[in-house]
Amino acid sequence: MVQLNRPHIGIFGKMNVGKSSLINALTGQEVSVVAEQAGTTTDPVKKVIEITGIGPVVIVDTAGLDDTSALGAQRVQRTLDALNQVDLAILVFADNFDYHDQNLMEICIAHKIPFFFVHNKSDLRPLNVEIQGADVIDFTCKEPNVPLLLRTIEAHLPKSSYAGDVILDDFVRAGDEVALVIPIDGSAPEGRLILPQVQTLRNLLDIGAVAVCVKDSELRSYLQKHTPKLVVTDSQVFGYVSSVVPTHIPLTSFSILFSRLKGDFDTFLKGTPAIERLEDNDKVLILESCSHSVNKCDDIGRTKIPHWLEEFTGKKLHFDVLSNLDPLPDDLENYKLAVQCGGCMVTRTQILRRLAKLCEAKVPVSNYGLVIAYCNGIFERVTEIFRKKNL
Repeated sequence: MVQLNRPHIGIFGKMNVGKSSLINALTGQEVSVVAEQAGTTTDPVKKVIEITGIGPVVIVDTAGLDDTSALGAQRVQRTLDALNQVDLAILVFADNFDYHDQNLMEICIAHKIPFFFVHNKSDLRPLNVEIQGADVIDFTCKEPNVPLLLRTIEAHLPKSSYAGDVILDDFVRAGDEVALVIPIDGSAPEGRLILPQVQTLRNLLDIGAVAVCVKDSELRSYLQKHTPKLVVTDSQVFGYVSSVVPTHIPLTSFSILFSRLKGDFDTFLKGTPAIERLEDNDKVLILESCSHSVNKCDDIGRTKIPHWLEEFTGKKLHFDVLSNLDPLPDDLENYKLAVQCGGCMVTRTQILRRLAKLCEAKVPVSNYGLVIAYCNGIFERVTEIFRKKNL
């Protein structure tokens, strides 16, 4: 089974405690710059490595939390932002365990971030403090015990962050025919498919199903000769595809599949009908969760969804867009709806932590595909197979 979530493992601690050296020892490569001068690492540095028994993971090196340089405050904030995006935090200290280290541990506990401590440079100074409520291992980059570090990572990294991903495994069996409707229009990337399409196709091949890729313009003629068990479409052509696919054939979209894989589907289901309650000048937050060119006038999150929401509600709405994993606005309580993309470029942990903050602020949350389906009047139809599964 293909792994779609690459767990993020962050290395955190004060300046000059050997965080970068530890990463270089772990990866066996010069991933991060190492120097005697404190503050060498400025922004988070990421490296993908393979860990036996887990698979590919993303290692994140971060700036020191005691950086007091001219840009120190910004660097520290980026480090704290990175902390909230990892599946496991490795907290590194060397000479002294102080309030910075204690604060890191308390943040991890408060936000339910799995963690353990590495007492680095243990060849220079033995551990002379007992840390209550945390596991601690001794480490030295001069003679790195990498197997011990890997075993400790495996013991603390939640299996849910790297276990096999389920896209259609609970609905499709070997030999079933599934039609994937993939429009090739101005919003399609040049010469390739988008990641959710590729990952869904790979998942169907892993299952042993028969995956048929068809453009929306060829769908009608395809259905004259075939009766697939399921049709999965790009959400942007929901209106046309739903009019062509007979009602006895289940229909959904790539974005909705990923709302199950990467988010909290029940939260999205409950939040979507908030569309009906939108009023003039209400604020809507669009969460892209990736970085891409926005020069196209038909961008799905910035242009099409705002247009469809205003057309459906008949209201003049105000839209704010967040790219990648930028921090959520401080005034969340002023938003009447948040719309999350499929999240193909981020981890489930990262989306769930973002959803938790939105739910805490009582902001209804939906998903790109679910919003488009609602605006097309087919919300019940395209979620039916998943709602039945939950009964």
